Amino acid sequence: MKSNKTNLHHYKFNDHFDEVNTELLGCIESLSPIDSFHEFDQLKVMKLSEFYPEDFSHVERVSLEHQLGDFGDLARVMVETNKHLSHPLVYRLLKLVLTLHVATAINRISDQFLNDYIVCFVEKELLEKVTNEVVMKRFQNMELHKITL
Repeated sequence: MKSNKTNLHHYKFNDHFDEVNTELLGCIESLSPIDSFHEFDQLKVMKLSEFYPEDFSHVERVSLEHQLGDFGDLARVMVETNKHLSHPLVYRLLKLVLTLHVATAINRISDQFLNDYIVCFVEKELLEKVTNEVVMKRFQNMELHKITL
């Protein structure tokens, strides 16, 4: 039973994210503070900085690589000891990770809204023939599409 749930999550995950986004999420996961940064992976963090070429130049990425050598200890006490001031590139990367989830969600909502709006605009003549009553009746007759996990 548990493997079916895992497979379901896997397929849903693949439906929502393309290969680049999946790789990006894997890189972000390496910065998770759970279990004292147990998942920390310097190569994934370096790859994460490559996803943001406008935020990290080549020289800054080289510098970041050196700063990441101390990241495991640094991340735990960064704010408490004001290390974010002495390691600004690591701190910038952390800020990007923290804001990425919100930005991605907003972008997905905006993309979906734009797609729906374009369909309505392109099919304007067809949609003008559909009355509010027809739309309301369709929604009222729809079954809930919930599944139990």
